[in-house]
Amino acid sequence: MSNNNSREISALRNIGISAHIDSGKTTLTERILFYTRRIHAIHDVKGKDGVGATMDFMELEKERGITIQSAATTCAWDGHPINIIDTPGHVDFTIEVERALRVLDGAILVLCAVGGVQSQSVTVDRQMVRYRVPRIAFVNKCDRTGADPFRVARQLKERLNHNPVLLQIPMGLESDHQGVIDLVRMKAVHFEGDCGEEVVLGDIPAEYMELARQKREEMLDAISLYSDELTEAILGEEPITEEMINEAVRKGTLSLEMTPVLMGSAYKNRGVQPLLDAVMKYLPSPLDIENRALDLEREEEEVVLGSAPGLPLVMLAFKLEVSRYGQLTYVRLYQGTLTRGDTITNTRTGKRVKVGRLVRMHADEMEEIESASAGDIVALFGIDCASGDTFTDGEVRYAMTSMHVPAPVISLAVKPKDKKAEMNLSKALSRFSKEDPTFKVYLDEETSETVICGMGELHLDVYVERIKREYGADIETGMPKVAYRESPTRRAEFNYTHKKQTGGAGQFGRVAGFMEPSEDGEFVFENLVTGGAIPTEFIPSCEKGFKACLNKGALAGFPVVGVKIAINDGAAHSVDSSDMAFQQAAIGAFREAYQKAAPVLLEPLMRVAVETPSEFQGAVLGSLNQRRGIILSTSEDGVFTTIESEVPLAEMFGYSTVLRSSTQGKAEFTMEFSRYNPVPKALAEEIVRKEKEKQK
Repeated sequence: MSNNNSREISALRNIGISAHIDSGKTTLTERILFYTRRIHAIHDVKGKDGVGATMDFMELEKERGITIQSAATTCAWDGHPINIIDTPGHVDFTIEVERALRVLDGAILVLCAVGGVQSQSVTVDRQMVRYRVPRIAFVNKCDRTGADPFRVARQLKERLNHNPVLLQIPMGLESDHQGVIDLVRMKAVHFEGDCGEEVVLGDIPAEYMELARQKREEMLDAISLYSDELTEAILGEEPITEEMINEAVRKGTLSLEMTPVLMGSAYKNRGVQPLLDAVMKYLPSPLDIENRALDLEREEEEVVLGSAPGLPLVMLAFKLEVSRYGQLTYVRLYQGTLTRGDTITNTRTGKRVKVGRLVRMHADEMEEIESASAGDIVALFGIDCASGDTFTDGEVRYAMTSMHVPAPVISLAVKPKDKKAEMNLSKALSRFSKEDPTFKVYLDEETSETVICGMGELHLDVYVERIKREYGADIETGMPKVAYRESPTRRAEFNYTHKKQTGGAGQFGRVAGFMEPSEDGEFVFENLVTGGAIPTEFIPSCEKGFKACLNKGALAGFPVVGVKIAINDGAAHSVDSSDMAFQQAAIGAFREAYQKAAPVLLEPLMRVAVETPSEFQGAVLGSLNQRRGIILSTSEDGVFTTIESEVPLAEMFGYSTVLRSSTQGKAEFTMEFSRYNPVPKALAEEIVRKEKEKQK
């Protein structure tokens, strides 16, 4: 790889801007695009009621998250290309978040100087810790009444366990806010011109000198841990250069042991350019981050990817968007080079496709490009794939995220109210099931209803809401249903003969063997027949017959899991035996043995993690215990307590409302499928009774 190439990659930044709702994420992004000359006029985020820029963009935030619609937009600052990636705020679907944070190398955490660290900031930050994303904090809205960036820095330490290091202090606050004082260069920074585009460095006003000196001491003290050279200079009272400081800050930030804090007011155009400088100096390039893939040839063994353009291509489709030109697929290249006209392979499906159009997104317009290389984020047109798919050039079989998609555990019937809604509903469902691998759709044969399945109540609620809003489909929903399963608990023998004699060829087949519970919930079929008691060509028919019985158990009509079937004997007739006869024999044998195998009802257990301010810990524990929950662990980090538990899904309906009311809306929970577990006897009898009544 040429040196030039690695220099280009080292200049690239892939960053996300994440924030609590209404901390000014949209305004900040707008300013960044303006100063990097991506857009040529600054537009204020206006309220719906036409009162002008009251910063009231809650509606807008909810609908889009970011006014620039694309999932990734490219701009450049000081010769460095920057990809700004829209980060998902809500953590309902781990899979969404995992993919978005996967493509970020670093992030800007936007905090409001008045609101400080709020619940959503906590959530977003926790995900970044989980995926090891280095970040810079930007304290916005220093011009607002009640602004106190020093308090926000303290909250970063107390609530998020960060090690915040102030690189700037404000020059005046609230209505006196004029700019910032740069502690690295010890200069006052003013922003002049109509839109603050002229950055003017000057001497620090006398009234701020004392505070600036004190805060610089604190800063040097904190960052000297990351640089021996700096420590020696401080101890030896030698001059301290900007390079030394920047190097130490970068090292601390990349190791996630420190968070540089900058400040300003995006709305008043103050502090944005120094923030961009800090992104260049302290946040990682793709070369500084170690990305790993799973090698499917070697049972998902981890491999480290190299950001070199010369290596085999590996890229991840992290977001799909339906645009007026067809499906737009956003991809992040981890290694290798992609050129227009290349043929790429989808690791999940094994399909090969040709790259027709390759574009780079600039805010709301796109630029056609010929090729892209490691570290880049680009979009492809007309590629049929699902979100989270990995593409390679066919030389390797790598996947960027584990191919294991958990099975949906909750379902909901949706019914369109009229013909128009029916059309829109089918459009919405086909798009959502493609975008989200954990969202499934099927048609229920018996009730001929459309059923959507997902990972939890909230998951489905969000999709129902989106179908109504984005597709204007008028739909009704049924009651959520839990995906129960049945499973045998003991070994049972079978010996079944199927025979039918009606003029002409008859049907004959005898199957004998046993059924028993299997270890890991899978269906296992074992052939122990010796001496050709059942001719080899009929063995697959037996397996097919047994499999046909798994969809509906005899206990309550739920799918059967965890069965091992072994056949060890049987008989065939030289004329009357056929594939059909052995399938029927297997079905009869399954039914005979299943009744004797003492089947039980299983229900999905969810792993529920509740994060709550510590004062509500008792209330939360109580609410989980009432729901047949088993508490696995509780851990406290100062102000917040995290409670991990396993709770049956059937008990979790409406939990979000209960949790909110018992914690003043301050707690939040995430829920993912853990395993299947037997239902307590009394409850199981009740469920079986209800199902039997339905089937009558």
